[in-house]
Amino acid sequence: MSPRPQMLRHPFAELIGLRLESAVNGSSVTALDVHEALLNPHGVLHGAVMYALADTGMGAAVYSLLGEGESCATIEIKLVHLAPLANGRLSCTTEILHRGRRAVILESELRCEGALVAKALGTYSVLGGGTAPAVTGA
Repeated sequence: MSPRPQMLRHPFAELIGLRLESAVNGSSVTALDVHEALLNPHGVLHGAVMYALADTGMGAAVYSLLGEGESCATIEIKLVHLAPLANGRLSCTTEILHRGRRAVILESELRCEGALVAKALGTYSVLGGGTAPAVTGA
């Protein structure tokens, strides 16, 4: 039996310092420490880092409910930025709002030191028959 996908090595998460702190019963918590290498040219956290935190958290929440041989894939995520940040610990709490047979709707709150800095709403597809093959570049 192979390990669940959220337990596998995640090179991109390692690159930006993203940590999966919990994933159980359709919810998850991910976090990272904001530092200079993650800032955009304006000196605030790059939006793609917030997106990655929400996307990883959403995937982990879905995987916490999947059965053997199932995987998931992001269909779409809408991220609303509420406040800029340049330092601190950023955490993302995700909850499943609805799970259908083949689609899951999720919501994430991103907070820095307790202050709400972004909200995300996402839709994921539940895939049967194992993980889809990765597309590789030439």
